Amino acid sequence: SMILAAVLLKLGGYGIIRMTMTLAPPLKMLSYPFMMLALWGVIMTGFICLRQTDLKSLIAYSSVGHMGLVIAATLTRTEWACTGAITLMIAHGLTSSMLFCLANTNYERTNSRTLLLARNMQLLLPLMGLWWFSASMTNMALPPTINLMGELTIIVSLFNWSNITILMTGLGTLMAATYTLYVLITTQWGETPSHTKTIPPTHTREHLLMMLHTLPMALLMVQPELIQGA
Repeated sequence: SMILAAVLLKLGGYGIIRMTMTLAPPLKMLSYPFMMLALWGVIMTGFICLRQTDLKSLIAYSSVGHMGLVIAATLTRTEWACTGAITLMIAHGLTSSMLFCLANTNYERTNSRTLLLARNMQLLLPLMGLWWFSASMTNMALPPTINLMGELTIIVSLFNWSNITILMTGLGTLMAATYTLYVLITTQWGETPSHTKTIPPTHTREHLLMMLHTLPMALLMVQPELIQGA
């Protein structure tokens, strides 16, 4: 799942960018229905995430929603939109991979991916709770994360293309923040289930994995021109 979210999904985004550049004249009229489908998919996946009980499935549907923004941006075929799409793809590749890794650490200790069976984990694994908080904040695209830069660039480019898109992109962004907070609150707070009161501690390799996801994101916050071509 980590490789799928971080690498293979971005290969699909690269292919869409290349195809829209190659087939620009035929896509001039076809971009409208495909863009509406992409933005509608962002909203639908948000509703699915709000009703999801499986942690891994929720993160996977979240990836689909973010890639819907990327598809909508690339269909406008503007330099600003492509810059935002590339920025969001790289930022989301790191964030989604980190979330999948965190979900796996929970699964290894609780043997379940159900959200309600892994509650109050920050009391049992406090440092892992910090990683959960960091990954959730970046998935919500809070400042000064690189995710915010990518999403703002996409939203501005779509708004310049058509004013009505602000309704769908705004609702999709709001729902992304809602289900991300839902995951964070459900897994890190609440009443501790009886079967999770004795779980093995975290290992150094797991914290190293989190650091290898966090450090590139921190670098891109400081030097965003590395991926924006400035």
